[in-house]
Amino acid sequence: MTELCKRAGFPDSDKLVQRDLNFLSEWIESRTGVLISLSTIKRLLNGQFSRLPQIATLDALAQSIGYQNWQHFKGDNNRTTPVIEDPRPARVKFARARPTRPLLIACLLLIAALGLLAVIRIRKSGGIHAGNAQFSFVKVTSNDLPNTVIFKYNIDDINADSFFIQQSWDRHRRVRIYKKNYTLTDIYYEPGYHTAKLIANDQIIKTLPVSIPTDRWLFYAKERAPLSQPHYILPARGSIDGSMQLTADDLANSKIDRQKDNAYLQVYFPSAISYSSDNFTLTCRIKVDELRNTSCPFLMTEIFCQQYFMYFQNTLKGCTGTLDAQFGDNILNGQTHDLSALGMDVRTWQNLEMEVKNKKVSIRINNVEVFSAAYEKSCGLITGLGFISNGLCAVDFVQLKTADGKEIYSNNFDQ
Repeated sequence: MTELCKRAGFPDSDKLVQRDLNFLSEWIESRTGVLISLSTIKRLLNGQFSRLPQIATLDALAQSIGYQNWQHFKGDNNRTTPVIEDPRPARVKFARARPTRPLLIACLLLIAALGLLAVIRIRKSGGIHAGNAQFSFVKVTSNDLPNTVIFKYNIDDINADSFFIQQSWDRHRRVRIYKKNYTLTDIYYEPGYHTAKLIANDQIIKTLPVSIPTDRWLFYAKERAPLSQPHYILPARGSIDGSMQLTADDLANSKIDRQKDNAYLQVYFPSAISYSSDNFTLTCRIKVDELRNTSCPFLMTEIFCQQYFMYFQNTLKGCTGTLDAQFGDNILNGQTHDLSALGMDVRTWQNLEMEVKNKKVSIRINNVEVFSAAYEKSCGLITGLGFISNGLCAVDFVQLKTADGKEIYSNNFDQ
């Protein structure tokens, strides 16, 4: 756990707060596809467990820091860890002395007992056979919001203590399910390409892509708190003076409380999904109109994908420590990475460009490259694009095209 925390950018594992634990859980899942709960991470960090963690959990922890599995990690550390002299008195150092026959027999019996106990534990904790699970869904509507989704599942033959269905990446949207029950109805309030997960204990055993497209720009506000629901915004026009933007009157008419700590989203999700997220160029002209007296106004530009996240944030130069960015499996936090190059005056018009070529990312502000990064695991196909802010984004122009210049989407919002 100490090595894992260091790899994730937390050199002092004793000082992690709830936000850091959330980040750590997402960091592990982004690299392994295995979701480890916050309670499990806390127990592992504090050494508070009465029995060995499940082998799937141990494998995920080891894989997240570059090992093949838990056994690989143990073997590697056994070879590389220096021998530390036993501080106990010499009389208890019997390892170098030739054991007597009774002692040898006792040791063999102890090893046999431990081996039997290990087998029992492995059988008890490792009996999750994902192939025996059934998981499917149907949508009540094609692309309306909210949208009810009916999940069908069968977990009767799965050996685990607890089961859940999680409708998306958000672990707060997790609902417990039980054997001998076969239906769960859940509501999707936000559009997008969601990955629903069937979970046994802390292990993801099945996934389903649930696409909720819009085929148009959709506007909504959402409090920046767990389990908050989106509040849809119905603009009077949607475009003003050749740019896509909302007004304070739009918020008032949609009964949006401007004094709350809201994030405001403008998103577009097409029904057709055809283009790779590993090679594209996104160009836009954008600014933020502040709604409150906010010290650090920000905007986030995101390409939504089938897997992982692809986004970067901009804010004022003095606020860049609050920024985040993610490109596939490369997660960047402004507290542990230098993202100061993404600082700019978001309150005035800025030209942004995000170019991805063979999983290498470059970001330009006003035609000057300011930041670059790379990632390893593909994000799959592009499923949508969006702009998110703590104010109201005004977008004068947006164009998304493939690496060879083929236009995926373009709009200058003249109408």
